[in-house]
Amino acid sequence: MWQLIRANKRNSIFLMVLMAVVLLVLGYIIGAIFDPASGISVLHFVTGQKPRAIVTTNYAGLWGIAFAAAIWLVLTLISFSSGDQIFLAASKAKPVTHDVHPQLFNIVEEMKIAAGLPMPKVYIINDPAPNAFATGRKPETASVAVTAGLLGRLNRDELQGVIAHEMSHILHRDILFVTLAGIMLGSIVLLSQVFLRGMFYSSMGSSRRYSSGGKGGGQAQLVMLIIAIIVAILAPIMAYLLYYALSRKREYLADAGAARLTRYPEGLAGALEKIANDKSPQLATVNKVTAPMYIANPFKKKGQRKLSDLTSTHPPISERIRILRNMTHGASFKDYSDSYSNITKAKTVIPLTALTKEDIALRQASAEAKKKVRLEKQMHQVGDIMRRVNQFVFLTCLCGLKLKVPPNYKADKVTCPRCKRKLDIRKK
Repeated sequence: MWQLIRANKRNSIFLMVLMAVVLLVLGYIIGAIFDPASGISVLHFVTGQKPRAIVTTNYAGLWGIAFAAAIWLVLTLISFSSGDQIFLAASKAKPVTHDVHPQLFNIVEEMKIAAGLPMPKVYIINDPAPNAFATGRKPETASVAVTAGLLGRLNRDELQGVIAHEMSHILHRDILFVTLAGIMLGSIVLLSQVFLRGMFYSSMGSSRRYSSGGKGGGQAQLVMLIIAIIVAILAPIMAYLLYYALSRKREYLADAGAARLTRYPEGLAGALEKIANDKSPQLATVNKVTAPMYIANPFKKKGQRKLSDLTSTHPPISERIRILRNMTHGASFKDYSDSYSNITKAKTVIPLTALTKEDIALRQASAEAKKKVRLEKQMHQVGDIMRRVNQFVFLTCLCGLKLKVPPNYKADKVTCPRCKRKLDIRKK
């Protein structure tokens, strides 16, 4: 396992260095066009004023690099101090105890033991759309969040597959590198947007155009300004592609890790199939920054979920399912690698150092997983989970009727509508 983690870190660092180069080049180009010595001052271009003096030393490009690095540093410090809490808050995830969903806690405990990790914090997102993610700076501070819709629709083996996938992200140190890559992406987008919007509003507010003292100088200004605008537009696109490449590869690795931890690839395959075919509305709190963190692409709107492989935050979910279901000989990384190459006809995504010979036999489905649950009952379970998260009080009367009391109910007793008994409400 340590070989996989080391190779994973090495590949992640390589992609992050490429993103850093994009960020610094963008900062240099933007800084350079503000250098009076080159005659390419944006201020003069949009106001029509000529520079009064020519400075021979060019420091503007270096100042641009320093400014870009400062933005990245500030965002990194914020992320390291409270990035996971910001992400959980943005997703409206609520911490829950064992009493809210005992099966979920039992499965998380099983998978953390199998992975040799500390117990992560457990959160539930009050949303009917099935999905899940893991976050945190390191395994000791990691958190796992699942939606109420996921808990209501999956059987135990499928839920175990999803939790194993998220625990694999933690085990492979994905949560730290994806967070840092996301910060790098955010820095590039922020710097690009500030420049482009500044250019737009400055030019809109000016009624005069720049006239150069010399034809050559004016052409040089225009050429360099066009180059800066092109770089500001293309830099975020390139950063997005690098970020998505990082995210997609990690999803394959986490699928392989989940199959290895559970010894039952069909569990995760069945979960992904249910997530893909789910008809509930799109996850309410998702955005372009948080989307790559989820186990499956949370976008459901046309044009967002069915994007090309190049610009998608996740691998094709049908392909992931076929790879998992093609693992008929074992559950090791080698078995996943063989299945991946067989299905995609491409080179394996598993680092070669991790393809050690392991004999991990597949297990059979649990008895509970073989039971079929009707859709009506599943939706009822989703509603109950969401009520527990919202601190509803559940009471069972002697007549057998189950009452669900909202947290804003002020009285100490409630009357059973069937038998008219008075029931005490014990609110925590």
